[in-house]
Amino acid sequence: MYAPQSLLPLLSREFRVGAAEVGTVVGATTLAMALASPFVGVLADALGRRRVVVWAYALLVLPAVAAVFAPTLGTLNLARFAQGLLIPGVMVALNAYIAEEVPPAGRARALTAYVTGTVLGGFLGRFLAGLVADVQSWHAAFWLLALASLAGWGLARTLPREAGFTPRRDPRAVAAGLGAHLRNPALLTTCAVGFLILFTLVGLFNTLTLRLAEAPYALTTAQTGGVFAVYLLGVVITPLAGPFLAARGPRTALLTAVGASLAGLLLTLAAPLPLVVLGVAAAACGVFLSQSAALAAVQRSVTGARSLATGLYHSAYYGGAALASVVAGQVFAARGWAGVAALVMGSMALAGLVGVWGWRGRAGAGSASLRP
Repeated sequence: MYAPQSLLPLLSREFRVGAAEVGTVVGATTLAMALASPFVGVLADALGRRRVVVWAYALLVLPAVAAVFAPTLGTLNLARFAQGLLIPGVMVALNAYIAEEVPPAGRARALTAYVTGTVLGGFLGRFLAGLVADVQSWHAAFWLLALASLAGWGLARTLPREAGFTPRRDPRAVAAGLGAHLRNPALLTTCAVGFLILFTLVGLFNTLTLRLAEAPYALTTAQTGGVFAVYLLGVVITPLAGPFLAARGPRTALLTAVGASLAGLLLTLAAPLPLVVLGVAAAACGVFLSQSAALAAVQRSVTGARSLATGLYHSAYYGGAALASVVAGQVFAARGWAGVAALVMGSMALAGLVGVWGWRGRAGAGSASLRP
């Protein structure tokens, strides 16, 4: 999903476009994910979570190969949009699979393990894409994504068959589930929080690569990919989120996350590279913790049509990423890094305010379902 972030300076030079235009390489994928996620949720509720995951991984190989041969930024974005239509088949269905197939006593641990996996994948995608592009070309980075999708297909086939799944194929039941979700204040709050969380993360990392490619840093794509090693902190942070969520609940976890992110974003305003990296690390850790809190809140706020609920959340979540991919680039071009820092600090602070106000009921209190 985010592997091209380390390639943005290279793609900007290759296609002779500015910060706002090159950000669409990420934005095309996240926009498609925002559009497709609710429909994938309905599909997973009807056909089964495991089946949707397996087929999504298999089909993801095709747009990755198409991206390798893209002659223009427009055609590259078309391939990236196709990837975005398929990625929710993995993420939305897996979230619902965990919620229904994992016993309540282990659900928090499973969710945080899932987030840990996405964190590790987020680092490896950015780092390896930058490394491969530095040695070969940006085309080779998309060959790597095709191989990763193929490996995902093989692993998905090892998932146990569903034991607690009940198909929902009646359109009236789908409409009823959608209506219930849209009348659920806790779920709608979580969607808003998710929108703001990913707006912060994508706005930060899309423009970070462009900043570090300029003077006085002038980092290569491999060096910029190495900066994303801060993502590895999430491998430590997110497993700790399960016990913390069980003890304190999503509201407290979100406020803690917002505080860490705001402190880190302030630190990125410093000039020395070590301080910038330290600030980015703190901001990223806050985002990882807030994502765990939001995923927990989604499953605790609903009792049925879980794939659809997760799809609605992902639609809002990746909608924030799509908007940030364009807006943050424009702000960077007009106001530099200080403008971007102010933008993402505002979005993260607003996420905290929305969560505190909206997670006052079932989604915001501790419960046995989150005990590790």
